[in-house]
Amino acid sequence: MPKPPRYKQIVDRFVDDIRSGRLKPGERLPTHRELAARERLGIVTATRVYAELNAMGLVSGETGRGTFVKETTLARELGIDQVAIAADMVDLNFNYPALAGQAELLRNALRQLSSAGDLEALLRYQPHGGRARDRATVARHLARRGLDVSADRVMIVDGAQHGLATTVMALLKPGDVVAVDALTYPGFRLLAEAHRIELAPVPASGTGPDPDALAALCKRRRVRAIYTMPTLHNPLGWVMTATRRRQLASLARKHGFFIIEDAAYAFLADDAPPPLAAIAPELTVYVSGFSKNVATGLRVGYVVAPLEWVPKIERAIRVTTWNTPGVMTAIACGWLEDGTVERLEAEKRADASMRQVIAAHALGRLKRVAHPASYFVWLPMPEDVRADRIAAALMEERVSVSTAEPFCSAAQVPHALRLALGSVDVTTLADALGRVAEVVGRYAY
Repeated sequence: MPKPPRYKQIVDRFVDDIRSGRLKPGERLPTHRELAARERLGIVTATRVYAELNAMGLVSGETGRGTFVKETTLARELGIDQVAIAADMVDLNFNYPALAGQAELLRNALRQLSSAGDLEALLRYQPHGGRARDRATVARHLARRGLDVSADRVMIVDGAQHGLATTVMALLKPGDVVAVDALTYPGFRLLAEAHRIELAPVPASGTGPDPDALAALCKRRRVRAIYTMPTLHNPLGWVMTATRRRQLASLARKHGFFIIEDAAYAFLADDAPPPLAAIAPELTVYVSGFSKNVATGLRVGYVVAPLEWVPKIERAIRVTTWNTPGVMTAIACGWLEDGTVERLEAEKRADASMRQVIAAHALGRLKRVAHPASYFVWLPMPEDVRADRIAAALMEERVSVSTAEPFCSAAQVPHALRLALGSVDVTTLADALGRVAEVVGRYAY
């Protein structure tokens, strides 16, 4: 049998060394020139060796730093594809904040619903965008948040992620360019990939996307939309200033793109400026839900759009789920009407603030980026510390965290961790964050 080409033999040798552990995660490999000299190859062939290893997911090349062995024991999309967490694993990867007594709230709601006069109606198909009374209830809720809209502009959906999906399906087509923050919500990245939408990263400047960079992008490309989280950004926790919001609205009008405003975490910032949907209502689709402020299992959300776009989004709701489940929507709207949602939001703001204090104490001198009332912390790694090595080491410590990779829409992925604070009790959280600080310190100092 003829031998494979020599460069293939070198690729196979690297593969064997990586998978056997002889080459460790985070280890720097020879430069292309060094590899070519060592193996007596041409530079082009050495580049081909690393290209094959990169395609196999075994190495990553970083501009100005070199080529490194990747951590292959971590999930490819750590931070997106939720895997079963072992019973002894502390989950700082996903956020599902809950408060004591919420299960009893559900029991009471089900009891009240069972005696409601329109219970039988909830078992039938609902209008695609939700019943008129439910849409009006959400509209009143939004008015308390500074967004005054008519009920016919509100559509009920199966959670905020479904709201984003129906917006993309209704208003975008394959090949469209959508501007996003260089670090953005992973769920929108997955949506864009599924619908063949091109994402154009915009670097941050202060509390939001850099307006000059966005304007320059619009001159180079036909930008169809921008996806943004002005209140409260995930993962960086910023709240966009009123001035920056007006700048963004002005750019949208000038260059003819529309705005997708994700407000899933907006309830945590109680002193934020008005939503973009209030500043540029004719150009903005506002999306939120009840997963974070109430419970992740309550798959009810809402979309607010200009009136002329409502039929398109309702069609997208129809072809995906037909309508939101009537029972879940009735529970969510009941809690809006009786003040339960408002109370839970206030309690969760206090809970998140307390957890940020715990994080500040436990992480000590490590640099961190966070809003004082958010459920996550962005932890940039010290110089020459690789985030995938830290994540792998923490897995051995039975702590699950997310690297920056799922959040990054730019070519160069920063070395950082995103720590979710809302999924464990505070004693466990303090201990786990202490382990994070200890492991990072072990590699950095």
